[in-house]
Amino acid sequence: MARFRGTAVAVALLLAALAAAGCGLGPGEDVGSVELTVTRDFGSEPMLAESVEANESDTVMRVLEGEAEISTRYGGGFVQAIDGVEAERSGGRSYDWFFFVDGVESPIGAAEYDLRGGERIWWDYRDWTAVNHVPAVVGSWPAPFVDGYGGRAHPVVVECTGREGPCATVRAALEREGVELAAGEPDGAIRVLVGPWAQVRADPAAALIEDGPQESGVYADFEQGEGGQGVGGGFRLVALGADAEPARDLGPDAGLVAATRRYEAPPVWVVTGGTPAAVQAAAGLLDAGSLRDHFAIARENGKETPLPVLDR
Repeated sequence: MARFRGTAVAVALLLAALAAAGCGLGPGEDVGSVELTVTRDFGSEPMLAESVEANESDTVMRVLEGEAEISTRYGGGFVQAIDGVEAERSGGRSYDWFFFVDGVESPIGAAEYDLRGGERIWWDYRDWTAVNHVPAVVGSWPAPFVDGYGGRAHPVVVECTGREGPCATVRAALEREGVELAAGEPDGAIRVLVGPWAQVRADPAAALIEDGPQESGVYADFEQGEGGQGVGGGFRLVALGADAEPARDLGPDAGLVAATRRYEAPPVWVVTGGTPAAVQAAAGLLDAGSLRDHFAIARENGKETPLPVLDR
C-alpha cells in the first residue's frame, strides 16, 4: 500500500512540475480571440472568415486546423491544401498557400508561430510564379498599427511630405482605431509616409516600389512623363497584374495605399499618388471597408482598384 501512495505522490509532483514549467497537459489558458481569414487569388475570393478563441498552446497552424480541412507537407510544417484547394503547378504557373499575421509575412512556419491573442491571421492562395515574397500587405487593417506585430507593440509615426489635408485624414483614421501616434523618430516605429510620389520615393523603403514587386511586394509602379515637373513630378500610377507586368494605366490622379518592408525593419505604409488630389484620394482609403483582404489598393475618379489587377 505504501508503494502505491509513493507512486501517487510522485505523479502529483510530476504534474506540478510540468504545470510550473508551462508544459501543460491540456490546451492552457485562454489568450483571447484571433481573426482568421482564408482567401484565394490575392484576396479576391473569400473562403473563410472567423473569430476564434485561442489559448496559450495555440499556433497559427493549430487554429487553421480547427476551422478548416487541411493537408500538410514537410513533416506537417507547411500547408498543402485548405478545404480542397491544393498547391499545384499548372500551365507553367505555380500556386501555393501563404500567410500573414497582422499584415506582415511570417518569417517562420505556421506550426512554429505561437499566438498571444488579438492577431489577425490571413491565409491566401495565389500565383507566385513572378513574385514569391510579399513582405507586407494592407488588407488586415487596422493591423499592424493597433497591437503591433511579431508579438509586440510598435510606435506608429505619420511622416508628411506634402499638404496637410491628406496627413490630417490619415492621422484621424488611425486615431479612430485607437492608435496613439508617436512624435519624432522612435526606434522600431511603423511608419506611414503621406505625400506625392515625387517626395515619398526618396525614402529607401518606399523606393523599393520602383524596383518592382519582386523587391517590394507591391503590384504597382510609377512612371514619369517627359519633362514631368511641379508638385507631383509628372508621375502616373500604373497597376500591375499577378505576372508583375503593367495591366492598367491609372493616371496621375490615382492614389495608392500599399505596404512594404526593407530587410527586417518594421513595415512602411505609403499613402501617395502623382498629384495632391491623388494623395487625398489615397488618404480616404484608410478604413476596413476599402482595405479588407487587399494586398494594396488604388483609387482613381472614385473607383477603387485592388492590386494586383486580375481582370484583364
